[in-house]
Amino acid sequence: MRLIPRDVEFFEMFVEIANNVAQGARVLRDLFLSFQQVQESVDRVKEIERRGDEMTHQVFVRLNQTFITPFDREDIHELASRLDDILDFVNAASDRLITYKIESPPAAAAELTSVILRQAEELTKAVTLLEKQDGLLAHCVEINRLENMADSIARGAIGKIFETETDPVRLIKHKELLEVLEMATDKAEDAANVLETVVLKNA
Repeated sequence: MRLIPRDVEFFEMFVEIANNVAQGARVLRDLFLSFQQVQESVDRVKEIERRGDEMTHQVFVRLNQTFITPFDREDIHELASRLDDILDFVNAASDRLITYKIESPPAAAAELTSVILRQAEELTKAVTLLEKQDGLLAHCVEINRLENMADSIARGAIGKIFETETDPVRLIKHKELLEVLEMATDKAEDAANVLETVVLKNA
């Protein structure tokens, strides 16, 4: 049983956006795991982020052209914006490696990128279920759990940096990198919260 009016175009657009977010998160995760060909990976993330901006813009264009939307207009706008935010922070994290000339990021950075990827994969699954919404909330719960995990990882890692790092400049660089990565997980949680709102409104 379909809970909300069918508009295949919007649903397909969100699936494409979520897949693009997951692709960017995967490139970032792989970059931090291997830490080779850094510039090439950073350029790839930038390309994915630009494509995400274009996809988000297309959602906004269609929203302005559509009289009857499959769910509330503000939620469509908010979901597209929050998904785009994730990629913005993924891009910001990768860019820090070049801008700050980080040659050896803290191990926790790789852990955080793995969490971001897992959240992105859960968001992709959730968005795929957006039309009928059956089982969608379980993915939102998992995204929130992963965000709590990221908070714990980031707090512990930043605390360790303050205890062990003797170079104040490297301390600042690594602390900011971890904070940017943690913010990406926050944005994934924000996107999940929008999806929860859509489900509750249409329950």
